[in-house]
Parts: sequence; structure tokens; C-alpha cells
Amino acid sequence: MTSLMYTNSVPVFKQLLTALRAILAQADAHVVANSIEPDALLQARLYPNMFPLVKQVQIAGDFARGISARLGGVAVPTYEGKEKSFADLDGLLAQTLDFVDSVDASKFEGSEMNEIVLRPGTPKEKKLSGQAYLANYGLPQFLFHVTTVYAILRHNGLPIGKRDFMGAY
Repeated sequence: MTSLMYTNSVPVFKQLLTALRAILAQADAHVVANSIEPDALLQARLYPNMFPLVKQVQIAGDFARGISARLGGVAVPTYEGKEKSFADLDGLLAQTLDFVDSVDASKFEGSEMNEIVLRPGTPKEKKLSGQAYLANYGLPQFLFHVTTVYAILRHNGLPIGKRDFMGAY
């Protein structure tokens, strides 16, 4: 039997990151078809104090990789975060999906009880059980950033809907 920690994380990441790749491909086609400068979408924000779309995608990928690694007991991969185009973001998401897919489901066994330390050695250090980390921190953060990418693009006129957000399930 596959661990619930695995089934409640990795398939969600794969579904939504795959859908996000498709949405970003639509956004790329949209800017070309409408002679829009790509940065008009890549640097778009819902509000001035929020991160732009490119950073939202990077953070969604960071959470998918970080959660999978921490719960799967493997090293968290690092990426430079220098993506500047839709093609760059697609590459980042492809790498993220490859990584998430590479973490063996059996490594998630018992991870609900593992101690996860966030921001170790800093004044903001926080210790959570694997279950609390996934359910109360990691998944909500991942979903927030994926949803924000969708909202930025929808707000800026990309004709996408709920089916695009959800992808294949």
C-alpha cells in the first residue's frame, strides 16, 4: 500500500504542475498572437506588494520539490531562480516534475511522524511533524502560488477556466 503522505502530495503536484505548464503555454501563445510584450504577463501582479507571475511559478515549483524531498527523505534540489521567459518557466516545471516523479513512493512511509524543521537556525525556525507540514503548511502554500498564477493570467485576459486550472485527473 502506498503511503497517504505520498498519495496526498506527489499526485497533486503532478496534476497541477502539468496543468500549470499548459496554462503557461497558452499565455505564451496569447502574447504572440496579440503582439503583447511577454513581460506584461511575466511581471504582472495582482497587487503591488505581491510577487509577479514569474516568481509565483518559481515558488510553486520550490514547494513541490521541497515537500517531496523532505517527506521522501532526500536532499532538496536547488535552482537558481533566473527564469525570465515562458520557455524558462516551462523548463523549470519540467525539471520539477522530473524530480517529483523520481522520489520513490516507498520513501514516504512513516514521514507523517518525521520532524520537519523550517528555516533552521534562524529566529523564524519552526518544527512540525510531517503530517502538519504537508497538511497545514506545504500544500496550502503550493496551492496558493499555483492559484495566484492562474488568477494573474485570468485577470490579464487569458481565456482560461477551471478545467485549465485543474488539468487532467
